[in-house]
Amino acid sequence: MRNVLGRELPDTIDGIGELRSYGPPPMPRKSGCISGGGGSPKLLASIRSALAACDVRDGATLSFHHHLRNGDHVMNLVLTEAARMGLRDLRIAPSSIFPVHEPLVGLINAGVIRSIHTAYVSGPVADAIGRGSLCVPAVLQTHGGRARAIESGELAIDVAFIAAPASDDCGNINGVSGPNACGTLGYAMVDARYAKRVVAVTDHLVKYPACPIDITQDCVDFVVPVDSIGDAARIVSGTTRITDDPVGLNIAQSAARIIEAAGLLNDSFSFQTGAGGVSLAVARFVEDGMRRRRVKGSFASGGITGQIVGMLEAGLFDALFDVQCFDLRAVESYRRNRRHQAMSASMYASPSTRGSVADNLDAMILGAAQVDLDFNVNVTTTADGRIIGGSGGHSDTAAGARLAIVTTRLRAGANPKIVESVRTITTPGASVDVVVTEAGIAVNPARDDLADMLKNAGIDTISIARLHDLAIQGSSEDKRPASATKDAPIVALQQYRDGSIIDVVRRTY
Repeated sequence: MRNVLGRELPDTIDGIGELRSYGPPPMPRKSGCISGGGGSPKLLASIRSALAACDVRDGATLSFHHHLRNGDHVMNLVLTEAARMGLRDLRIAPSSIFPVHEPLVGLINAGVIRSIHTAYVSGPVADAIGRGSLCVPAVLQTHGGRARAIESGELAIDVAFIAAPASDDCGNINGVSGPNACGTLGYAMVDARYAKRVVAVTDHLVKYPACPIDITQDCVDFVVPVDSIGDAARIVSGTTRITDDPVGLNIAQSAARIIEAAGLLNDSFSFQTGAGGVSLAVARFVEDGMRRRRVKGSFASGGITGQIVGMLEAGLFDALFDVQCFDLRAVESYRRNRRHQAMSASMYASPSTRGSVADNLDAMILGAAQVDLDFNVNVTTTADGRIIGGSGGHSDTAAGARLAIVTTRLRAGANPKIVESVRTITTPGASVDVVVTEAGIAVNPARDDLADMLKNAGIDTISIARLHDLAIQGSSEDKRPASATKDAPIVALQQYRDGSIIDVVRRTY
């Protein structure tokens, strides 16, 4: 047998067996994808061209990410063009949906969008889901559960559209350059790796290579320049600002005292806050405790805010793990500070990965729309069943952290938030350790060790049942309306991070 260079080779080798003879290697492709080198085969003129090049057909699954949050334009651009092309029955899998995505409601009603998988949804699209406008129930995932579903093939994506703040014509993408720099691209990283086709949509096409690179060209099939991918100024929202309310600050201070009493403030300390005003205020009091004890923690993680950036810059943490930037100070920090690290949604919280950051957390601060007597938490619906959000990383981090603290007021207006039974279970009570309110602190009975630590630190606790009694004093606890009985149509499935369905949302209006 001869090889491709004409040299004689044996037909067999002991211990290996028969050898195969391969033909000559293919001729190298000359065109490349670099501008000026024969043109870029990846660079397309329009969203329509990309949909056609990816052979998008009726019933396809398209994914999007939410790093521009309420400033995102890409999902609206793509799906509006899909409608113009006559596509129908699409399944969309955005990591989150915001009020800016109101145009999707018309596309749902027109049959362009058949189903939705997402980890968070608010605004007009949430209301449309609640009305039963979709042909099939929406699937409300966790951030880690969404990554798990994509990696396993349970949620198979035909085309992932990535809002790219900067891209070259080979598809190298970063989130720190251009007029709409949004920082890390953690949710898009999973989609880029596992989708059948990947399209970078950018308003800042740069010379090759687009360094630094967050998503590499080997993951990207096509690049489409557009006038604007969105408005980075709208990354910040009302839910990502620290509270200045005295009651909220008192709750936050109590939560920080619990972390300290639990013995977690040491040089290996790891920490994450939610995006709510009270959760962010906890970070301020934790910072005070770390300074007082001269502690330098290991890391802070999650969606990163300027508050957490300040703690990194003050030397209170060795590093940040960031899946998305919650404000422009965080974007700037990620741009210039090597200790501010990006992480994919899989690295953040997938329960099936080789190791998630969520599982390394010491303390996690969580919010709640409702908490019940079994410590179950609802952040998906209001008391009357209207969809207002979803888990995001709530369930993931509650399951992974050594200490999961829920902070909440007793009431929202006249409605109690400590209830007999939550309207929708988002996070199971088994993964919630303590609930902190302005009226007291309730420890999960499964955490006798924590109760003892708080007692030894002089922190008083009361039962969750007593918090419920206080919450309903002077108000009538909301009852589920008649339309929310077991016979009402199911409009959404609440999926836990492992893929199991832990609750359903029924149509109430």
